Amino acid sequence: MPSNDGHIAIETLAPFFNPETVAIIGASSDPTKIGGRPIQYMKITGYKGRICPVNPNYPEIQGIPAFKTIGDIDGPVDMALVVVPAPYVADAIRDCVKKGVKAAVILSSGFAEISEEGAAEQQKIARIAAEGGMRIIGPNCMGTLNANTGMIATFGSSMGEPLKVGGISIASQSGAFGAHLFTLARERGYGVNLWATMGNQCDVEFSDCLAYMAQDENTSVVIGYIEGIQNPKKLIESLKIAKASKKPVILMKVGKSEVGTAAAQSHTASLTGSDAVFDTLLRQYDVHRVHSIDEMFDVAYACTAGKFPADKGLGVITVSGGVGVIMADAADEAGLELPPLPERTQKELKQKVPFAGTRNPLDVTAQLVNDPALMLPMFEALLGEGGYKSAICFAAAIGLNEKMMERLTPSFEAIAKKYSDRLIVMSIVSKPEIRKKLEDLGYLIYEDPTRGIKSIAAMTRYGEAFARTGEKMAPPPVPAGSEPVVAGTSINEFDAKKMLVKAGIPAVDERIVSSAAEAARQAEEIGFPIVMKIVSPDIQHKSEIGGVLLNITDAKQAEAGFETLMERARKAVPNAKLEGVLLAPMVSGGVETILGVVRDPVFGPVVMFGLGGIFVEVFKDVTFRIAPFGVDEAREMIREVKGYAMLQGVRGAPPADVEALAQALARLSAYAAANEDTLESIDVNPFIVRPKGEGAVAVDALIIPRAN
Repeated sequence: MPSNDGHIAIETLAPFFNPETVAIIGASSDPTKIGGRPIQYMKITGYKGRICPVNPNYPEIQGIPAFKTIGDIDGPVDMALVVVPAPYVADAIRDCVKKGVKAAVILSSGFAEISEEGAAEQQKIARIAAEGGMRIIGPNCMGTLNANTGMIATFGSSMGEPLKVGGISIASQSGAFGAHLFTLARERGYGVNLWATMGNQCDVEFSDCLAYMAQDENTSVVIGYIEGIQNPKKLIESLKIAKASKKPVILMKVGKSEVGTAAAQSHTASLTGSDAVFDTLLRQYDVHRVHSIDEMFDVAYACTAGKFPADKGLGVITVSGGVGVIMADAADEAGLELPPLPERTQKELKQKVPFAGTRNPLDVTAQLVNDPALMLPMFEALLGEGGYKSAICFAAAIGLNEKMMERLTPSFEAIAKKYSDRLIVMSIVSKPEIRKKLEDLGYLIYEDPTRGIKSIAAMTRYGEAFARTGEKMAPPPVPAGSEPVVAGTSINEFDAKKMLVKAGIPAVDERIVSSAAEAARQAEEIGFPIVMKIVSPDIQHKSEIGGVLLNITDAKQAEAGFETLMERARKAVPNAKLEGVLLAPMVSGGVETILGVVRDPVFGPVVMFGLGGIFVEVFKDVTFRIAPFGVDEAREMIREVKGYAMLQGVRGAPPADVEALAQALARLSAYAAANEDTLESIDVNPFIVRPKGEGAVAVDALIIPRAN
């Protein structure tokens, strides 16, 4: 049965993909039936392992000796493919355990997907297998496949043709969609390595298969389809394995929903959603998320080239000025840059083609049709003198002109040989045989230049990720004197800030007073100007009831302010518990930011960061990380917001103390993780980041514990 921790026993998954002996329980002599297709398919692909049909009614099935029971098979069985009706599956699994089978794929349906009774039967099957040390994929799945060995443990109608072997591995929770992806890969001419669908996931989950594929030496890229997350820790572990293996992962996840009902209680909760958190997870582990099948295969196809430039600079060649503009816009939108060619290079190109655009994009116009010899110097200008690590050339429909391609071929060959390490995309319409020649030279071919540019951008993001070396910093330890969050309690603003200070997040010096006279006395000790706020666990949004007074400049104003705040609170919320009035120094200058924590129903505490004011209220310019994380992750988080320039200093303002901000975010993440079971949310808003070297300070804070 699925474990609740994040451990993935990769070695136990090998029999699903590399079995030496496969038994088919419920085998059929009819190759069109579910129990007959896997046998027929493996005969077609030339599977070298042993195929053992199990059926008590036939001595031979599809020309292969059959066995009455799996126990009758001589020698070990690595994997059993179970295709009997649901009522007989449990007995089949018991027989497999008794035989010592290492893994079973249950294609049979009729379990948790249809009824509570089916779910109970599924749990029983999982328990039998777990007690016997056997792994299960399914039930209600479409099985597994290894194109390298020809092992096909599935009944998919599109699987019965010779396989094109390649580096794309596919993992899908959905069997039908997984089969669809496999079929599309084959029809587009892409080579496949491993393929698996998980179905009901009574044992082996999507994350298990993703991890196995990521560490497989024949896999160059993993594409995955995921509907729900059973074990978030295991998913994170699988992404860690992929990242450590430097294997690009492309995921499609369906379903979007908001987190909880706490939106009215804090900015953080209103700005966070499960889908946003999932995006955060993928960003943390350098996974490319897609929302269409075309994008999935565009990026997977690019990955198979194995070229990942760690440089955003892109060189563009075009025979059309208008398409050059389209590509420039697409590059900007994708986060790529188009640095201009060196001035000397531009002058030399102008001499060759006086009416060409030579900056970047490099517009050679239709002159390329008249003079194909221009192709080589144009690419030399980009890749040689320009030094671009990736390039794209829009050449319209020249791939349909065989004579033109004959004249261009020497240039293409020379470019490919000299710059074999560069990522080069040709955006052309071509005949299949011409496309293959170019691909064999190392070029990627896209008819739509914008799709080519998006793929280049994805390769660049992978390249930047792969170029980063070393382990990320560990989350900071939670200070020994920190106060735990207690479920079922109410925490006022004053106590919330004290708790955060003990957790390592700096806050302003504050006092709570219970009388007007004390307010005047304490205000003088703090020093003017000050801010005054009503303190009540029952009034979370104080400004909405007039519960905040700013710029109090003397003791007389402080005394009157106390009475004003108490009167406003009693009138607005008659039954509220009033604990006094909070006094704090007015903080001027610096950059307002917001730090927050919200409990995601899947991933637990998630930390949010954004700039304050209109950036968070209107633009929702925020970013997230799953807690806990270290200071270097916090630095990356800070740089992700669009308003990051505000922290760098604009219009004469000094740079902000970003390091102090990063330290606070990391410490907040550690505190949130330590209180995962009792914490609902935290808002630190505003968190003022002072000029560099002067630190940062929390001005307001809200901690909401979980209900009992």
